Amino acid sequence: MIRIDQLQFRYGSRPVFTGLSLNLHPGYIYGLLGKNGTGKSTLLRVIGGLLFPDGGQITVNGFVPGKRQPAFLEQIFTVPEEFYFPDASIDQFVAGNAPFYPAYDNAQFERYLLEFAVPRNLSLKAMSYGQKKKTLISFGLACNTPILLMDEPTNGLDIMSKSQFRKVIAGALSENKCILISTHQVKDLEKLIDRVTVIDEGTILFDQTIDSIGNNLQFGLSFTKEEMDETIYAESSIRGYAFVSRNQSGQEGNIDLEMLYKAIVTDAPAVQAAFQQ
Repeated sequence: MIRIDQLQFRYGSRPVFTGLSLNLHPGYIYGLLGKNGTGKSTLLRVIGGLLFPDGGQITVNGFVPGKRQPAFLEQIFTVPEEFYFPDASIDQFVAGNAPFYPAYDNAQFERYLLEFAVPRNLSLKAMSYGQKKKTLISFGLACNTPILLMDEPTNGLDIMSKSQFRKVIAGALSENKCILISTHQVKDLEKLIDRVTVIDEGTILFDQTIDSIGNNLQFGLSFTKEEMDETIYAESSIRGYAFVSRNQSGQEGNIDLEMLYKAIVTDAPAVQAAFQQ
């Protein structure tokens, strides 16, 4: 569905990607993790055809994004981190944008607004940032595009809205849909994504499925350092030491995405070695 081969991109003289390769398939929710400024948003814009690569190849459903063909644009929807809403009602916004997406379902849109508790009587300008974000997410899901790109979608959402977001996104996935979520708030994606991709300084540090992570790594809590076996990363906490280690038991356990991310950015080679045993 999305094929990226040796992608190169730079802002002026500053390189962002110098040979990034990645394949994304339908039927999965991908988590693109990394610090701010590491290239996550840039990658989404390249996939969406908003930025043009300096080298390499990228195809999305057989289209070259940079050509921005209408047949391509109706298959992809992006929820950016920063966006602008006009001084209009929800109905006016839908009337002006829904025709660009042949699979748009208004009943679905209204259902998402209800689930997110978005006040239907407010104009877009009168909404809070969180309400605007939930409206845009609802519209993007209702467009039913095969590819949905989301850049920091949980920014501006309160705790209950984040929980509802995870529920709605999980329910929206189908075998023909690929959802790519970029965020640095890793906790917000727990129990939602199928694959974890970590980008740092324009390179991929880590790319594994959730199943593979659970089979090869163990996340736990220990009262003493001596009890931790084959530890890859550890940090002190109120209850003792939280740690990431090789999974010696062979039994899949719970995954702590925040601890995984810290382990990767601290010692990526040690994490990768656990998948080569």
